[in-house]
Amino acid sequence: MISPDDTTRILMRVEHAMGSCASVEEAAGAFMRILASEIPCISWVGVYWLVGKELNLGPYDGLPTDHTLIHVGDGVCGTAVSEGTNQIVRDVRERENYLACTEDVRSEIVVLIRDSFGGVLGLIDADSDEVGAFDHSDVMLLEAVAGKLAAFFRRKGGLAEKEEAETED
Repeated sequence: MISPDDTTRILMRVEHAMGSCASVEEAAGAFMRILASEIPCISWVGVYWLVGKELNLGPYDGLPTDHTLIHVGDGVCGTAVSEGTNQIVRDVRERENYLACTEDVRSEIVVLIRDSFGGVLGLIDADSDEVGAFDHSDVMLLEAVAGKLAAFFRRKGGLAEKEEAETED
């Protein structure tokens, strides 16, 4: 539930941050810090990178999580990848496959990071301690941030870890 003015301000900060980042991980970390500081309802926000059939936790802002590796199909994040769709969960207590980070989390949003061909590179995952914290305006903002991260990914040649893991497969 973010206003157009807030969206513009956040995207300007993201764009500015891109200019000072040397790597995809650095950019992802900067973007997550911006989202956490600009969207009051967010209690945790992070990036998961898709490597094979697993989502590997990248940079995040918030309390540490036990969910550093999520299999495609597991939880809200894994469901987003397996179905190829963004996810908004109004109340995580209503989802049987929810992977709890903390007992306080009540809503979650997951937006896919896609390459220029529509393939999934990873995702942005955000949690809130408020029920119903996210709506379509948040999806639009996170899609724009994901697009900037995907563009950075293309420009900088991706993640070294992702490339190594895929050549081993």
